[in-house]
Amino acid sequence: MAAARGLRAGGCYRCRRPLSSASSSGSGRAAERPDSVGPGFRPPAYSHSDWIGPPDKLSNLRPIIFYVPPEESALERRLREARQEAQASNQRFWARHNRAFHQEKEEFMYSRLKAKGLEMRDESGQKATLNAEEMADFYKDFLNKNLKKHLQYNRDWYKRNFRITFLMGQVALVRALRWLRRRKKNVEQ
Repeated sequence: MAAARGLRAGGCYRCRRPLSSASSSGSGRAAERPDSVGPGFRPPAYSHSDWIGPPDKLSNLRPIIFYVPPEESALERRLREARQEAQASNQRFWARHNRAFHQEKEEFMYSRLKAKGLEMRDESGQKATLNAEEMADFYKDFLNKNLKKHLQYNRDWYKRNFRITFLMGQVALVRALRWLRRRKKNVEQ
């Protein structure tokens, strides 16, 4: 989807201008700015595309700043808002999931190292590690413990994406009909 819309991380795909933190979007075509995007990430006013930001530190997802056309229809607004809600939901889920994963991993490593009579750091200050088999036990337990959360997330993800796909189809149909009407009008003149 991103490639089809002409998106590019860090700059405008069409004009190849770099991302500028000094430019603002005050021209009526302002892009929505999600809370997870850093202060230096803002598309310039001349941009007419969605922009993909740098990966979020907690979720590892790349946030999107959606372009808002000046004459956005109600249907197009519903599509954009559905995409924004899907992005926000994914951000929340993966930030919580990754936070829990790292916390439980640290606790697991601490308990295993303590059972072996080792500290979290060795004499040289390096962080102690466990072997692959021990970590595989942790990964298996973590996934089993979070199976219901993942199943619910997947169900919600599919629902959201079917809704977005349906709205995209409606928007494409409306745009195609609008284009055909304009073309017919131009041919008659």
